[in-house]
Amino acid sequence: MNIAVLEGYVNNPGDLSWDALESYGTVTVYDRTPRDQLAQRMADVDVAVSSKTVWDAEALGWAPRLKMIALTSTGYNVVDLDAARARGIVVSNVPAYSTPDVAQMTFALLLELCLHVGEHSRLVMDGDWTRAKDFSFWSTPLVELAGKTMGIVGMGSIGQAVDRIARAFDMPVVFENRSPKPQLEGDGVRQAGLDELLATADVVSLHVPATPETEHMMDAAALAKMKDGSYLLNTARGSLVDEQAVVDALRSGKLAGFGADVVSVEPMRPDNPLLQAKGANIVVTPHIAWATHEARERLLATVAANVGAFVDGRPQNVVD
Repeated sequence: MNIAVLEGYVNNPGDLSWDALESYGTVTVYDRTPRDQLAQRMADVDVAVSSKTVWDAEALGWAPRLKMIALTSTGYNVVDLDAARARGIVVSNVPAYSTPDVAQMTFALLLELCLHVGEHSRLVMDGDWTRAKDFSFWSTPLVELAGKTMGIVGMGSIGQAVDRIARAFDMPVVFENRSPKPQLEGDGVRQAGLDELLATADVVSLHVPATPETEHMMDAAALAKMKDGSYLLNTARGSLVDEQAVVDALRSGKLAGFGADVVSVEPMRPDNPLLQAKGANIVVTPHIAWATHEARERLLATVAANVGAFVDGRPQNVVD
C-alpha cells in the first residue's frame, strides 16, 4: 500500500517520527503539496495523509487508486464528502487531540489582552523599569477576570475545557449550544440563546466548526449586540468572524479587545483588515494552538491508528 503524506512539515518539522505509518505500507513524505503537483503525486497512492489539501471532485479524480484520506485535523470542511462517498473513499479525522491546548491558548490570548504581559516584558527589557520613578509602573489599564462573565459559543469538548478554566478564574459562565445540554448547567454555569449570551458576557469565546451556517456569525450586527467594552476570542475558525467588523468595533470602543489564533485566509494575507488594527488591543497568533509537541504526538499517533484500522477492515474516526 502506498501512503503519501502531502503536508508533512507543518505537522512534523523534524521533531517527531512517521515510523508508525511505515508498518502499513510504503510512506512518502512531502513537506508541502501545491495543487498543481497533486495529480502527479497521487497517481499511484492508496492513502493520502493531508491537512489543508482541498479534496473537491476534481482533485479526487486525480487519484485513481485513492481509498482513504486520513486527515491530520479535526475539521473536515476541505473534503467534498459526497464526492468522496461516491468514489468509495473513506475519510477519517482526528477528534479531540488538541482540546487542552486550544483551551490553554484561549486563556493565553485573554490574559494578554487583559494584562499585557508581553508588552510589559518588552518595556522592562528595553530599560523602562530601570528609569522608573516608582517601584511599579504599567503602560495600559489592567483588567481582573474574577467576576467577569465568560460566554462560550459551542459547548463541545473544547468549550467544556474553557468552561473549567473560566470557573477556576472565578468567572461565571453562560454558554450557547445548538442542542440543549442541561447536564452542564449549575455551579455558576447556565445555557442561553446566542443573543442573550452576547448581551450579558464580558468575554465571548468561539468554539464552533466552520459551516455555511456559522460563516460570519460574528458580523457587525452580532458585535452590536455585545456589551460595550467586552472581549471577543476566536480559536476556532477564521470564517466565523467578519474581520472588518471587528476592526470597526475595536476602533469605536465597542470591543475592548480581540484575540484570535485563526484568520479568514491562512497564511494571513497582507490586505487582511486585522492588520489595520495595529495599536488597538488586539492579539493574533499564527494558528498555533494545536501545535504543542504533546498535541502533535497525539495527532500523528491517531493518524497512524486510523490508517491501521482501515487496513484491518475496521475504519475508525470516519467522517460522514
